[in-house]
Amino acid sequence: MASAPNPGPSATTAVLASVAALGIWRLLAVAAPHLAALALMYETETDFGSRLSFVLAWGILNFFWITLLRRPALSGALSLTMVVVLVLLSRLKHDVVQMTVNFIDLMMIDRDTVAFLFTIFPNLRWSVIGAGLVTLPLMYALWWLDPFRIRRLPAFASTLACLAALVGYSLYHPDEAWRGYYDDGYLSKFFRSGVSAVSDFAQYGFMESAASTNERLIMPLVDACHPAGRRPNIIMVHDESSFDIRAAQGIKVPPRYGDHFKSWDGKQRTFLAESNGGPSWFTEYNVLAGLSSRSFGRFAYFVTRIASNRVERGLPLALRRCGYDTLSLYPAYGGFMGARSFQVTTGVERFLDSKDLGAKDVEPDSFFYDKALQLMGQQPPNKPLFTFIYLGANHFPWETRFRPDLLPNWRAPGNNVASVDEYLRRQAMSAEQYRAFVAGLKKNFPGEPFLIVRYGDHQPEFAPNLLEPGLDEGALGKKLDAYDPRLYATYYAIDAINFEPVKSEAVMDTVDGPYLPLVIQEAAGIPLDPSFAEQKQIMLRCKGIFYGCKDGAEARRLNRLLINAGIIRGL
Repeated sequence: MASAPNPGPSATTAVLASVAALGIWRLLAVAAPHLAALALMYETETDFGSRLSFVLAWGILNFFWITLLRRPALSGALSLTMVVVLVLLSRLKHDVVQMTVNFIDLMMIDRDTVAFLFTIFPNLRWSVIGAGLVTLPLMYALWWLDPFRIRRLPAFASTLACLAALVGYSLYHPDEAWRGYYDDGYLSKFFRSGVSAVSDFAQYGFMESAASTNERLIMPLVDACHPAGRRPNIIMVHDESSFDIRAAQGIKVPPRYGDHFKSWDGKQRTFLAESNGGPSWFTEYNVLAGLSSRSFGRFAYFVTRIASNRVERGLPLALRRCGYDTLSLYPAYGGFMGARSFQVTTGVERFLDSKDLGAKDVEPDSFFYDKALQLMGQQPPNKPLFTFIYLGANHFPWETRFRPDLLPNWRAPGNNVASVDEYLRRQAMSAEQYRAFVAGLKKNFPGEPFLIVRYGDHQPEFAPNLLEPGLDEGALGKKLDAYDPRLYATYYAIDAINFEPVKSEAVMDTVDGPYLPLVIQEAAGIPLDPSFAEQKQIMLRCKGIFYGCKDGAEARRLNRLLINAGIIRGL
């Protein structure tokens, strides 16, 4: 890489003279990033395959920058900076949602994502500015100190060679999706997920659908719905991280613990979510769009952001067609995972996020129930309302006591895991505040009919270890990846005030998440539009299972029908 040494008495002497002329600091500027990357590889990568992928990814980054800049020292520093940033972001993401960063995160970066990050981390803006002020002079110094120049064509050829080797290895040994739950292998998983994501996107785009069908859905006019009888106000409650923990052996629970999971008829019903431990937005997609996040394959993590302005189908739209107003109370910032845009796409007319509601940090359920009562009081008479109440108080972590001032008479059952007792305490708070909400509805709106449907959006992140004791992280990851129903079962419950829910064969004891909008319409006596009528036939054929029925064929067929009807676009 250095210029040829001057002729001298011996080659060894000439080389040593050349090295001395370059200076030890300039050589260290070239070598240091590679030594740091080597240490990082041994610290974060755990097996031969992941380390090989790390080396190839490191080669891609370095040779890419060399192709642009021709300076190996600066290229190494830039590559190391990118890897360190990736590791830090992966650890942050894993702390929040138990998954590391993958290539699709990069594909999905948009203005809402950046705005959301700067909103929840207000000091991040200054950290970025500070890092830029430090990094730019350092990069300029490396540009000036670097004594080497590498020609672009060999560097570009090396980039392609490393890329071809990584693609070949990733296709031959694809990285299992469940490894995303591991808090390691950040760089190797990121690059290998890029190969899988591009391959999947080339095969079926963002969402799976049947290749073709001669069937057609004829969608009705907006005002074509005329239900018989009085339409009830409909309230759907997103009960964060809630499930019947008695499914695990040896857990002590308070008296009458199971009452919260029962419906108006005394039955306890099962809701099969499509997420476990963290991504509530999977279930948000299920219960609003009435479709499966699993149809998005590796892109499912970003389902609400992808579906925004593309999937114009859902429970709010169906109810608006029948004369309902639609309202959503959301416990976080509306930019999170594109929640505002997605919910508006599915038919929510009025979306109020935590800022709109005046929430301060995490609020108890009673905060959102009180806001809902207040907003319902503003509703015009004889105009039915659909209200989506999205709760968040039972979100992790459970190692700390949430709002110690609430439920002062609580006595822990005495489980061996402290987080389980805190989880049960928060569930008791939820049950008490829900009862107060029902009492408020009866007091504030005497004679008004209400249908209330509650569901647990997913199990808490510690549940798999309770349900499957003795399994390590990898074995649990495989069970999660296989959608073992034991790890995805929560509950759904139907309650009513001044209204008798309509009996329907769709109100099953166990339903997949995407069927909940159908269950609500049936229980409310709302006529189904052709898309939900078609989905009801799938539900009856498949006995409450949606994506898992016929290995996804029924879900893909419905997706194709919706695409042909113009309800789903651009996927």
